Amino acid sequence: MHIDTLKNLALEALEELKARDITHLDVSSLTEVTDLMLIASGTSTRHVAALAQNLVEKAKAAGLQPRGVEGGDNADWVLVDLGDIVVHIMLPEARTLYDLERLWSDLPSEGLSRDESFEQFEERVRMS
Repeated sequence: MHIDTLKNLALEALEELKARDITHLDVSSLTEVTDLMLIASGTSTRHVAALAQNLVEKAKAAGLQPRGVEGGDNADWVLVDLGDIVVHIMLPEARTLYDLERLWSDLPSEGLSRDESFEQFEERVRMS
């Protein structure tokens, strides 16, 4: 599935159940794990779970099997891995605490290279 189509599917699924403060981050130059991250807030753990479930159902209906879902019914953060897009659905408190938008924007544009260990990458980030 084309990334724009996948992004629209994810956005529609989140907006359908009234996700709040949806943002997207292009991380394609920072990591090989995914190209785009969507971050959205839910109003309660039940809302976060419902948003994630709706996203999974919409993806499956479009013929896409999510690679994984982390978090659960009473979680303050659920991650849905759709391959080219990873969706983080969080309570506002968790979103503020982990501040993924700042974390990913502060990374050097080179990202983690294939030959670099995570420890080496962390050291490079600290030094920049």
